[in-house]
Amino acid sequence: MPSSPLRVAVVCMSNLNRSMEALSILRKKGFSIRSFGMGSLVRFPRLAPKEPVAYDFSTSYKMMCKDLSCKDRKYYKGNGVLHILGRNERIKPHLERFQECRDPFDVIFTCAENVYDRVVADMCARDQETCQPVHVINMDIEDTLEDATLGSLIICELCQGLQPAEDMEGSLAVLLQAKKEKTGRNFLHMVCFY
Repeated sequence: MPSSPLRVAVVCMSNLNRSMEALSILRKKGFSIRSFGMGSLVRFPRLAPKEPVAYDFSTSYKMMCKDLSCKDRKYYKGNGVLHILGRNERIKPHLERFQECRDPFDVIFTCAENVYDRVVADMCARDQETCQPVHVINMDIEDTLEDATLGSLIICELCQGLQPAEDMEGSLAVLLQAKKEKTGRNFLHMVCFY
């Protein structure tokens, strides 16, 4: 078994639903995990056909929840946004952007192919200081509460399989193939370096 715990990151576009659900589930299982977004702004739909409500990544979950409650509490409660923001506020204070983090990870999971492409491009553009490998894995997860939970459970199972692995590269190929056969989901995988 590796001497240090598996360091995991989960990245979605806005650091609201999918990455935060994974953070919640994996943290409860004892993993060293962080969650991030890759976007420039966080956007919420509006009831009226106007511009979406948008916040930058420096906005706390608490402030977003308060502002959206003032704008239209019934609407944002009905579509689950206030529930998500309340959960997030209990987990960490604010959104985080992956591009601004320089902490090393063993595995980075992404929740959409366009996010995977951005993470890989960001990793390839960074100065390689240690040449330490990081496995970037994508599994498309729909941005719904139900699929966020299901996808997070699959990510958790993958992490549980990787934690004791002596040979992460070999173990990962076997684990991803088994998960593909079991769930029907496709995975993208690339090794980047720090």
